[in-house]
This record gives sequence, structure tokens and C-alpha cells, in this order.
Amino acid sequence: MVNDGGSKWDSVKRYKLTKMINELSSISGHGTELVTVYIPPKRPLFDVISQLRNEAGTASNIKSDLTRGHVQDALSTTMEYLKKYKTTPDNGLVIFCGAIPNDKGIGKEKIEIYPVDPPKPVQISLYRCDDHFWTDHLKDMLKDDKTIGILAIDTQEAGIGILTGNQAKTIDSLTSGVAGKHRQGGQSARRFERLRENELNEYYHRVADHAKQVFIDEYNVKGIIVGGPGPTKENFMREEYLDYRLQKGVIATLDTSYSGEEGVREILDKAQKDGILTEYRLMEEKQILKKFMGEVHSSKGLGIYGIHDVVAAAQKGMADMVIVTDDISYVKLAFKCKACKNVQEKIVPRSEIISTKQQYQSKPCPSCKATDFEVTEQDIVDYLEELTTMTGTRLEVISGSTEEGAQLASLGRLGATLRYKPM
Repeated sequence: MVNDGGSKWDSVKRYKLTKMINELSSISGHGTELVTVYIPPKRPLFDVISQLRNEAGTASNIKSDLTRGHVQDALSTTMEYLKKYKTTPDNGLVIFCGAIPNDKGIGKEKIEIYPVDPPKPVQISLYRCDDHFWTDHLKDMLKDDKTIGILAIDTQEAGIGILTGNQAKTIDSLTSGVAGKHRQGGQSARRFERLRENELNEYYHRVADHAKQVFIDEYNVKGIIVGGPGPTKENFMREEYLDYRLQKGVIATLDTSYSGEEGVREILDKAQKDGILTEYRLMEEKQILKKFMGEVHSSKGLGIYGIHDVVAAAQKGMADMVIVTDDISYVKLAFKCKACKNVQEKIVPRSEIISTKQQYQSKPCPSCKATDFEVTEQDIVDYLEELTTMTGTRLEVISGSTEEGAQLASLGRLGATLRYKPM
């Protein structure tokens, strides 16, 4: 896993690290033999190696021969890996190493090491030898530092939403219960206005209290955007109903056609068009999908989708940009004949891996008729990264849980814009 040194990781690196963390989190050792090491940026590596050497000496007291051997091998492998570095990387280093269980049974495990150049500086110095890897600190690094609150308000309803990285969601909506501007028969105009003002005042206080609960107590937002139709939002802000911390953190006030949940979505769209919050991944994904869907619906024929068409375009260097959701479940299987080295490849959903292997391995090699194959699996995103790197094609991995991800999911979770129209 390689970090480009910048503060903003690209979507492919984030996908791969998330995938690795999920896989490591699912591993359970047969004993306390899985080693986790977090090294902060300024800690000297010789100091870490010295600590691990001491831990290896302590491990000699472990009663179980198998566990003792696994722990010492994991520590030895980790120390040898650290010797490759002259200095600690700028963001520090995280290493997971241990005897990974497999289907061959206890005692047949293989020592594997998973080094990570983290996306942000490591804040802790940690050594753990346990029956699981300690991944929580690394998971926290993938969380977006900035969370923005969205408030869409008018006199009838208010919507409260959150934007974090590539995730946006409406948390709650409140109705006002405030009467319309036209009074009922028998009421004096002054009395009606006084009642309505009291109702508005109570409603604004409810909205402000709920905003404080969501934006400060639950999410600790770094700023908020307020929007809505008409002058309500300005009145609400001018009278300073909001908690002073939120009042000071208002990034923008936007005119929208809707309030409530629809207003939250409209504010996000306007924030994108107006160039507000351009550093947020969700805004970037909206632009990516807008461009892609524009090509799909254009008569130019430069927008394609579907696993086989997109892979073929990437292989030929025709693709300008390939887009894939992070919940895509395809893999590339390669069947290499051990006799003549002929390779057969097949891209299949994960659910079809076993049946596809059985199908190919039950047939002789088409080149030499041998029946012994070496089979490898490759995640589809890793395969696409290989193809796009060779052809200078842009690869984007977007969240499958957003509206944009749902759009792409309806087209097979994979799409591409082309450099030129196929002949």
C-alpha cells in the first residue's frame, strides 16, 4: 500500500485500504499470535526494532510450542521488514503480521505481513500481540476530518442533514405546526399575528435545540450551510436562535425552492454548482456521475457500461475514465496450465467463483490437453487499476451507498467514458 504523500488519498487507494482493513478485521488467530505495530512519524525505527527484539525474548516463555513459534516468527518478519527503511515515513507506519489460518488446518498456517503507509500521521505508538489485529486506529484515519451540517428551513418544516466525505444523509425533519398567514374567521389581525409569532418562536427554538443536538453533541460539525425558500432562514439567523458555535460556523446561506428533506438535497446540489465544499468527495462524485450520465444519454456514443464492455475498452486503451462502485463483487480468474503455461481468463461475480473453477478444471487445456492448472483470483478493481495505469486512463471508485452509486448500480456498477467512438 503506497501513500502519495498528500493529505488527500485518491479513491482507488482508499478502496484498497478499506478492503485490506475489512479482510484483516475478519481474521482470528488460533491463539494470541497476531502482531500489530503502530509507529508514529517521529519515533526512531531502531527503537521499535529494539522493543520487538525484547518482545521476542519474552515470547520464549509462551507454553504452547505452536503459539510461541508463530509469535517469534511474526516478530522476526516484522523486524526484518523495518530494516528496509532508513527513516520513519512522514505519516509513520502500521504493520500487521502473523500466522494466518487457512483450510489446511492448525499448524499449517503461513506467516504473512501487511505493511501500511497510513493516509494520515499515526497518533499512537502501539504494540499488540493478540488473537486479532488491532485495526480500529487505522479505520479512524479513513474517517473524514470535516463534517458539515445542512439545515433547510422555512415556516412549515426544517430538514437537518450531514455531509461527511462521500456520504450525505438527512438525519431528521421537523414540522412547525405554525398557522398560515391567513387568519381564521372571528380572530383579530393583531391577536392572530401575536399567536403566529409565538408559534414561530417556539418552532425556531425547537429547530435550534435539535440542530445543537445533531450538529454539536452527535457529529461535532466543522461548519453548517443554511438554506430554504423565502426570508425565513435570514430571520432565523438574524435573531440568533442557533447555538453561538453554530452561528459562527455558517459557511453559506443559500436560496432554495424547498425546505425539509428535499431542501437538504437541493442545498447539496447548489453547493456543488456554486463551488462550495469542492474538497468534499461527494461533490466530486456528483460531477463524475454527471459527466458519465451525460455521455450515456448523448448521441455521441462515448458513454458505456457493463462489465465486459468496460473491461474491453480499458484493455484496448479506448477508455478515458472508468468508474466503479466500491461494492462491486466481480473477480478475474486466471487458469494457467502447468504444462504449457497457457492462460485462460474469466471475469465472474464472486458468487460464481467455485462453479467457474469446477467448470474450467474439469476440461483439459485447449493448447496441450493437460489437466493441471494453477488458479489465481484478482479483485476487479485491482485488475482495472493495472489496465488503466498502462493506458493512462483515469480510474474512480465511488461509494455504492449514495444516490450516485445507486445510479451506477442500475447500470451494473461499472461504467466508462471513451476517448473516441468505437468503429
